Amino acid sequence: MTTAALNTSDAMDRCIAACNDCALACNRCAAACLAEGRSGMARCIALDIDCAAACAFAAAVMARGGENIVVTCGMCAEICQRCAAECGSHDMDHCQRCAEACRQCETECRSMAAAA
Repeated sequence: MTTAALNTSDAMDRCIAACNDCALACNRCAAACLAEGRSGMARCIALDIDCAAACAFAAAVMARGGENIVVTCGMCAEICQRCAAECGSHDMDHCQRCAEACRQCETECRSMAAAA
């Protein structure tokens, strides 16, 4: 499938939405972790920040129909997987919501990376 075909697909729209949702969840999780002031959350916060940035970048590349969609979505999926594992290991509601958003984004990004 060409980048032009991917750019107009429902799959790409779903992936962009999942990336945007994940970036929002990660930013909210990082902010909540910081506000709570719990010790031992540095890795969670760092991964949230990295994941939010990766998701925003992936969504932008897809929206532009860039030639690096496959590479970018593959990278985003890997980062989402790590973030989901970390956030999923914490009991806080915001961490659990973040982990779920990361898992969904990972799934969508892996599909996009395999589509071309």
